[in-house]
Amino acid sequence: MACVKTWCILVLISITQAHDDFYTSIGQMTDLLYTEKDLVTSLKDYIKAEENKLGEIKRWAEKLDLLTETATKDPEGFLGHPVNAFKLMKRLNTEWLELENLVLKDMSDGFISNLTIQRQYFPNDDDQTGAAKALLRLQDTYKLDADTISQGNLPGVKHKTALSVEDCFELGKIAYSDADYYHTELWMEQALRQLDTGEVSNIDKITILDYLSYSVYQQGDLDRALDLTKRMLKLDPEHQRANGNLRYFEYMKAEQQKKSNGTQNPQGSKVGSTSETKKGRPKDYLPERQKYEKLCRGEGIKLTPRRQKRLFCRYSDASRNPAYILRPVKQQDEWDKPRIIRFIDIISDQEIERVKELAKPRLRRATISNPITGVLETAHYRISKSAWLSGYEDPVINRI
Repeated sequence: MACVKTWCILVLISITQAHDDFYTSIGQMTDLLYTEKDLVTSLKDYIKAEENKLGEIKRWAEKLDLLTETATKDPEGFLGHPVNAFKLMKRLNTEWLELENLVLKDMSDGFISNLTIQRQYFPNDDDQTGAAKALLRLQDTYKLDADTISQGNLPGVKHKTALSVEDCFELGKIAYSDADYYHTELWMEQALRQLDTGEVSNIDKITILDYLSYSVYQQGDLDRALDLTKRMLKLDPEHQRANGNLRYFEYMKAEQQKKSNGTQNPQGSKVGSTSETKKGRPKDYLPERQKYEKLCRGEGIKLTPRRQKRLFCRYSDASRNPAYILRPVKQQDEWDKPRIIRFIDIISDQEIERVKELAKPRLRRATISNPITGVLETAHYRISKSAWLSGYEDPVINRI
């Protein structure tokens, strides 16, 4: 049987029709790609217009440079020619005014107008945060390290894209804003590694170390928090918060040491440690999450060879249904108990595109039923979108 490996729909799987969670629908995010392409075209037109304007100004300057160079060598002789005198009056009275108008002409109007129109369809801060959290879920589900994601080395992807220091820092900061210090540490460390390897960035090491030291402290790693704070003070000895944190961490360290020294077993040996770390993913209240994450990684129940032998591919005419006798349906067994069958080429590419065309404007964020109130509401762990289509709306839908 063919083995089909897919990524689970966790991530990047939408503006209401003015705005409604861009990041939850690839179908609607594709519109953003075309929007950005249109803006790039508009920007290039603006650049070309500016270059033409500067070219015209440059030609004017070169012409007058040559003229004034000649004229100032013999001013009286030059102005002795009545045509030169006339043209000087004309240039200063008329042509320099035209040049002034050209210099003051704003060539960006078209681009700015287009940008203003398109901006109403741009994603907002919630979209950016949602896309970042989706990336963190992907990291957890497939147990990927930050460096793998940062380098774009995801299995099965076609278009490899790397994350910059700014990107890694942004992911860490979004996790930090949710008090998710586990992911804050992972991504601040990655940002710091990329800076240490020489990547140029507007984000400095001090800022990253500030977030990193606090996040490891919040996870109970006091020793490392101290080391990171000292590293930060080497870069900026006057850093106010780092100096305050250093004194506090050293005080906490001393208090832990006192407790450790004062707690001994009957043989006189010390009991406990100087720091109690609590690192790891944030606690999840969804007990089924670990199960579906294993399924996403292909770690679910495996069919035995004996059970696999019972799975077949076949052509089905749906019990001699006249519609399928000349063109039977391709079927492929995927599982035995419960019986799961994959239908192949059941609808055409044209029909698929028609369904997408009809559904796209109606896509709405999927909801769950609140277990207490029973009210339908969105949830951060369910970010898909759906739309309902009926047969009476279109012949293609009716046929399907």
